[in-house]
Amino acid sequence: MLTRRLFGTDGVRGLANGELTPELALAVSGAAARVLATQGLGHRPVAVVGRDPRASGEMLEAAVTAGLASAGADVLRVGVLPTPAVAYLVAEFSADLGVMISASHNPMPDNGIKLFAAGGHKLPDAVEDEITAGMDGRDWDRPVGARIGRVRDVPEAAGRYVDHLLLATPHPLDGVRVVVDCAHGAASVIAPEAYRRAGADVVALHAEPDGLNINDGCGCAHLDQLRKAVLAHGAAIGIAHDGDADRCLAVDAAGDVVDGDQIMAILALAMHESGELVADTLVTTVMSNLGLHLAMREHGVSVRTTAVGDRYVLEALSAGGFSLGGEQSGHVVLPEYATTGDGLLTALRLMARIVTSGRSLADLAGVLTRCPQVLVNVAVADKSAVAAAPAVADAIATAEAELGETGRVLLRPSGTEHLVRVMVEAPTQLAAEAIAHRIAAIVAQV
Repeated sequence: MLTRRLFGTDGVRGLANGELTPELALAVSGAAARVLATQGLGHRPVAVVGRDPRASGEMLEAAVTAGLASAGADVLRVGVLPTPAVAYLVAEFSADLGVMISASHNPMPDNGIKLFAAGGHKLPDAVEDEITAGMDGRDWDRPVGARIGRVRDVPEAAGRYVDHLLLATPHPLDGVRVVVDCAHGAASVIAPEAYRRAGADVVALHAEPDGLNINDGCGCAHLDQLRKAVLAHGAAIGIAHDGDADRCLAVDAAGDVVDGDQIMAILALAMHESGELVADTLVTTVMSNLGLHLAMREHGVSVRTTAVGDRYVLEALSAGGFSLGGEQSGHVVLPEYATTGDGLLTALRLMARIVTSGRSLADLAGVLTRCPQVLVNVAVADKSAVAAAPAVADAIATAEAELGETGRVLLRPSGTEHLVRVMVEAPTQLAAEAIAHRIAAIVAQV
């Protein structure tokens, strides 16, 4: 059993067969079926199960499938597909829950279990806690005979997801040459196929998963090879996915990185022009660069900020009925088409914007000028004491007065470590560094 809270910010994650054992996967999936899919239903519960290509996923898929079937849920096994595909298929198949086996951008030895409720939505903390409490396996009616769940493979699942992506793409991509780095992950087959069917000229990179090479020097966290490939192939754009393809980053024709803030800015303005941007509002986290806020303000778009984590972006999108949100890391959510971050959908919409505008990616991304940003991690004994310290509050107030509207200061305690993160944005790198280290020194003394 994991020593921390079982569910983190994105499911259960740990070293496969170390922290995340088949026994744990069996218990989690069985409890999830009992909590999410067996209460008051007038039909036999159904679960969708997918995974990324990690070798350990084969082992964990077997355990998850057994856990679900043992709780009386029929299992639709969709194979290796991106996380957003599993979320979409939960709704498409009118399933009662979904399970994605992936550790996203983590290295190969890790793996994880992400759960989706009916409709393909992520779970609130209270439901995750209920699942955790139900994992002891006591006091439940174990089905026998014909009530045990059945398992079948769904080979048409990938095609249905790609069809959905193409319907959500506003314009054919004819003439766009794209290099896509699939991270040897879940998008290795489906991303090149989707982009080709949309009309793009596709060069696939790192699209040969062997179970061991996922995220190994490639994908969203390692962009150097993608940048070189874009230049070598004369591509208009490079797209980098992570292991489960729920996010994407981009590279322009000159090999320069286009991050999640810039992607959100491009899509927000496109949707603003087309009337798709509900309430002319973009939702993002407190970690997005001040440059995004300034660019959106200049173009008449409001920005709502949330705590760090795509789940908080999703909650704000749902609460306000907004149509676009995301994170600097490349998680972008378009609620009309997806219930979670979808890297393939984001890439298709980004390429469509290049086509419809007739502008290069570099030109489109130029709407946002990044403010220099410095992040300093400070080890502390008591994170709450830092938040309450008058000296820290005074240092922040002094810095904010000094920066005015040209920068900002953010203190954020780590959710998993004894650290306080000091983030400063300022007009120059030198100013950002000086202010960040000045505040960090005071934090360290608390």
